[in-house]
Amino acid sequence: MKPKINSTRFGSITVKSKISEHDIVLRKNGQTKKRRKKLSEKIYGTSHKISLAEAKYIYDKGADELIIDTGQTGYVELSKKAEKFFEESYCKTKLLPTPKAIKLWNRSKGKVIAMFHVTC
Repeated sequence: MKPKINSTRFGSITVKSKISEHDIVLRKNGQTKKRRKKLSEKIYGTSHKISLAEAKYIYDKGADELIIDTGQTGYVELSKKAEKFFEESYCKTKLLPTPKAIKLWNRSKGKVIAMFHVTC
């Protein structure tokens, strides 16, 4: 069962009434995991550009769609290698600012996964 995102504010996100004060990845089975942003930080010096290594962590085999929360101000982006990885995995990506990403997640159906960035 896909968990509902209740709310967010700078620095936190509330999923299924549980507050997380870090970036999260949401799996097809409804499981919430902590984002491994250091996989991107060690390559690009920032968590705002998603590396291939992090893309492989975010991906949940069989997912048809990935929603990427680009933050409140829209800084997060995919690297070219990450973009190509998702294309080759037949997983459509949608990069949206936080409010739009949450709305899309809460109404999405099917094999959808997501990554939420709780700052910027």
